[in-house]
Amino acid sequence: QVQLVESGGGLVQAGGSLRLSCAPSGRTTYTMGWFRQAAGKEREFVASIGWSGVSKTYVDAVKGRFTISRDNVKNMVYLQMNNLQVEDTAVYYCAADRERVIAHSRLGDYEYWGQGTQVTVSS
Repeated sequence: QVQLVESGGGLVQAGGSLRLSCAPSGRTTYTMGWFRQAAGKEREFVASIGWSGVSKTYVDAVKGRFTISRDNVKNMVYLQMNNLQVEDTAVYYCAADRERVIAHSRLGDYEYWGQGTQVTVSS
C-alpha cells in the first residue's frame, strides 16, 4: 500500500508560479505522475517521471512551463509550474505506478492516488 500526500496548491495570478510537492510513503523506486481534473472535466495527464529521474514526459499543454522532478533521497516528487494560465485551474493529483520505472501517461496504470490539491489561477 502506498499513501501519497500532495501540498503546495493555492491561488495565483496568471503568469505566476507554484510548486506542488508529493510525499509518498515508503521507497519510491517506480514511476510517479501528476494529473489534474478541472471542474466538469475528466482527469487528465500532466507529467510523469521515471524512478531515476531521467525519463520524463509531459502533456503538450504544459511543455516549457511545468517541470517534474524527484528527490529519491528525500522521497519527494515535485511539479514546478511557471507561467500559469487560467486554463491550468484544476485539482492536481499525485499518482504512483509501482509496476513500471519509465515515465508514461497511461492513467489506468497508476494504482495509487493522493487526495489532490487545488490550484486556482486568476486572470
